[in-house]
Amino acid sequence: MVKIIIVNEDDEIIGHKERGTLNPYDIYRVSALWIENSKGQILLAQRKLTKKNNPGKWQPAVAGTLDEGETYESNVVKETEEEIGLVDFEMKILGYGRYSENENKHNFFGKKFIAIVDRDISEFVIQEEEVENIKWFDKNELLKLVEESPKMFVPTIRDFI
Repeated sequence: MVKIIIVNEDDEIIGHKERGTLNPYDIYRVSALWIENSKGQILLAQRKLTKKNNPGKWQPAVAGTLDEGETYESNVVKETEEEIGLVDFEMKILGYGRYSENENKHNFFGKKFIAIVDRDISEFVIQEEEVENIKWFDKNELLKLVEESPKMFVPTIRDFI
């Protein structure tokens, strides 16, 4: 069974745990990909309605927890292909930091990447076990929705906009 990387306060690997066995004090690693197009639109993914954490909420197009043996970069490339069927894209680092979603007891280091991708929504292939839907949002529309209906989104969405 593949295990999740557990790190200390300095993001140094201290162990591994099976999914579903984390406690609120465990710190893990997450990578995410923020996708925009040349029109300034932002691609978001809606989490599957059956997900344990944040079901049905909109998040960056791709996000994943790092498994044993992965780097932030290798994880985001793998997750991008799995979740939305996108391969052969260029990305750069958008940010890195420590995050805590108190309401869900999540505690993680995250590395955010950004890619500019000009594709029609029909060209993506979503992973039905993970993703309910994907949609291009105009930036102003997204800002307004996050302000008016924050519960539609994962708590960390504001860190991307």
